[in-house]
Amino acid sequence: MAPVFKIELDEILKKDKLIIELGCGPNKKAGRIGIDILDLEGVDIVADLETGLAFFPDNSVDEIHSKSLLEHVDNLGALMKEIWRVLKPDGIKVLFVPHFSSPYYYSDYTHQRFFGLYTFQYFNKDQSMFKRQVPSFYHDYGFKTVSIKLDFNSNWFFRKRFKRLVQFIVNLNSYTMEFYEENLCYMIPCNGLKVVLKPDK
Repeated sequence: MAPVFKIELDEILKKDKLIIELGCGPNKKAGRIGIDILDLEGVDIVADLETGLAFFPDNSVDEIHSKSLLEHVDNLGALMKEIWRVLKPDGIKVLFVPHFSSPYYYSDYTHQRFFGLYTFQYFNKDQSMFKRQVPSFYHDYGFKTVSIKLDFNSNWFFRKRFKRLVQFIVNLNSYTMEFYEENLCYMIPCNGLKVVLKPDK
């Protein structure tokens, strides 16, 4: 499908700081350009992200945000390459994705994949963040990991308070995160991952 612009692209590209929100749905944050496949209230560009972000020039975007989006795409590598392409060298990608231990992940039939602590390390040539190393030779582009945190949550008050304590302990450092994912994640499931990336250009 061809993208539909509710704001002229020239006007979007003139912004002093261009912040886009992928898969924003009807809840786009103020000051962001919202992109979604559905023509919902608040969406500025109606587009299929599976076809990329060709309407944005190289090195034109300051920040790209997405929450609970990347688990829905068929070709994660292709979209990550497009994100890398359009981000400025000092730009950032901020994302939230479900962790593989989350019981809620499996309830949504539209989910294509889940994520773990090392998923985005496959896009990172610098493997110094964690003890476990993963291959990073699959891509001709890459990102640097600014931060990664495991997110714990619950809809129930007392469980939520308990999980917030677990979250504090688990996220103390990379060792505690790796220990949790290897040994404890199915005992106390994690909700998701909060990750900040910078393009390696």
